Amino acid sequence: MSKTSKKHHGSTSHKPRKATAADWISGARIRTLPLAFAPVAIGSGAAAITDQFKAPVALLCLVVALALQIGVNYSNDYSDGIRGTDNYRVGPARLTGSGAADPKKVLAVALAFFALSAVAGVIIVILTSAWWMLAIGAVAIVGAWFYTGGRRPYGYAGLGEVMVFIFFGLVATVGTTYVQTGTLSQESLIGGIGIGLISCAVLVVNNIRDIETDKLAGKKTLAVRMGRTPSAVLFCFLMLIPFGIVIYLGLFYAAAFLTLFALLAALPACLITLTAKTPQEYILALKLSSLTGLLYGLGLAFTFFG
Repeated sequence: MSKTSKKHHGSTSHKPRKATAADWISGARIRTLPLAFAPVAIGSGAAAITDQFKAPVALLCLVVALALQIGVNYSNDYSDGIRGTDNYRVGPARLTGSGAADPKKVLAVALAFFALSAVAGVIIVILTSAWWMLAIGAVAIVGAWFYTGGRRPYGYAGLGEVMVFIFFGLVATVGTTYVQTGTLSQESLIGGIGIGLISCAVLVVNNIRDIETDKLAGKKTLAVRMGRTPSAVLFCFLMLIPFGIVIYLGLFYAAAFLTLFALLAALPACLITLTAKTPQEYILALKLSSLTGLLYGLGLAFTFFG
């Protein structure tokens, strides 16, 4: 593949500028962090139902989730950059792909956040004596790396949504409840399914935006495999099914219906994704989707804590 004629707009023939602090902060992809916060909030709320909410453990769970998410973001920056995938980007330039940062430094930052996540996870295990969860934590970190890293990254094979649903939906939510209560609960499982679907939707709309450039890079995401219109329909299903879960929970917790206010962000995201023509429109849908995830998590947490 050519790496000279198809560079993204941030690349030039001149020596790239050195990454600034703002570039490194941008590389953390802050708008994805609500999707790490939401499952911990829901899982902690589910623990509060039985009066077993433990703030220190919940805080450690949040550190695990946030550090893992940031680690994934930097690791994707590194792996996509050295693989040449980001040579075709039409969105904001990445640290590695733009040449603004030494790939080894980007990798080091990714590994540092993975290490932070691991340390917080080990502390949780020590506090709760749930030693078997070390295996789950290890699998989560390995899965985060091989999303775009390694010789056969599963993100390039259209399996990213599956792993996002498992780890940033079910595992994060149910795990947060379990380490506080020592038991599983219907509320954390159902809540985990809901936020997991929204997280999948965020990845889908991100990949719809990048369909053409991912094709050029040989990245066969689910959106590339399905095509633009079917992927947009899938996005809407993933965004709206969680609100059916809210209605079900409303049969037992009246406050759950307040979570339906998140539709004020979800419905415009669906409309934009179905009609979008430009990358900027997809970016707006992406931001609204992340906001939906945050509001959904806060809504269910409020429901359960109440």
